[in-house]
Amino acid sequence: MNPAVKSAARPVNFYKANTWKREDSIGYLMARSVAVMKEAVDVELEPSGLTHAQWVPLLKLYLGEATTVAELGRTCQIDAGAMTRTLDRLEMKGLVQRVRSNEDRRVVHLELTDEGRETARTIPAALSRSMNALLAGFTHEEWIQLKSLLSRVLANAEALQEEREGKDSE
Repeated sequence: MNPAVKSAARPVNFYKANTWKREDSIGYLMARSVAVMKEAVDVELEPSGLTHAQWVPLLKLYLGEATTVAELGRTCQIDAGAMTRTLDRLEMKGLVQRVRSNEDRRVVHLELTDEGRETARTIPAALSRSMNALLAGFTHEEWIQLKSLLSRVLANAEALQEEREGKDSE
């Protein structure tokens, strides 16, 4: 959990079962927003031939968030089979190469090729264009407030997740 953001100490009662509407649900609104964002980014990155499933791991490698197949799968939150298929595609495109560890042959390191680094370098600009288009009409202050509110929702979600995981291990 982000230490700068405190989770709410007690649950609130904004939603009621008898008046609940999908279009009023923050879960629905966030999920739809994410789906539209993914689509907007995919359109931006279409000329590069990258899909959402491909640009995310490519960017994570570029930013140094992972160096092995296992780390990349965890940070992308996808299973080993899906990660392998994605890496196969990225390797066929000449963007990534797998290198077996000399110390432990079970470990596979990932390296961006020169073309992979050049392609990954363009992703933040595509993300910025997409996000800015989706925030059209927002003031700078509203953007800051939106980020703050979403950070609080995320902190609450992570606190609930940690609580559930703690109960599961008991």
